[in-house]
Amino acid sequence: MEVVVKRSKRRKKTIQARMIEGRMEVLAPAYISDASLQDHISRLQARLVKRDAARDDAHLDARAGYLNKKYFQGCLTWDSIQYSLRQERRRGSCNCTAKTIRISQKLSGLPQWVEDYVIVHELAHLLEPNHGKRFRALVRRYPLAERAIGFLIASETLERSHS
Repeated sequence: MEVVVKRSKRRKKTIQARMIEGRMEVLAPAYISDASLQDHISRLQARLVKRDAARDDAHLDARAGYLNKKYFQGCLTWDSIQYSLRQERRRGSCNCTAKTIRISQKLSGLPQWVEDYVIVHELAHLLEPNHGKRFRALVRRYPLAERAIGFLIASETLERSHS
């Protein structure tokens, strides 16, 4: 997880962390030592990882609803969206006829903006079943699409090198 530290002389006591575009941004007082700050960062990272591990099918449905409104003007409908343990190679799949979407359980551990890209990709299939020009235009509505694709390619390459 990429960590960006922002120190401030105005901040007197508290250390705060938040996720911004897949990066953990840490706001800290200027006077705190690097060693002390690193202890705080480790605890905050663990808390964020634990929070993200709580992703379930209800979380997926809520994200899909949000992304549908934001990038498809709320015009899409689906019967179900679920995590799948059976998807070894695919990140997601969409059955346009049954209006069912499956997302690989492996994605639940990745940054939310990466998972959001895969959800947008599968939602776009509800309108365009192929990967043609119109489909790609729909997916590009998501501003982090190219970055997410790069992240997924890099993590796939890293995964293969550790096998």
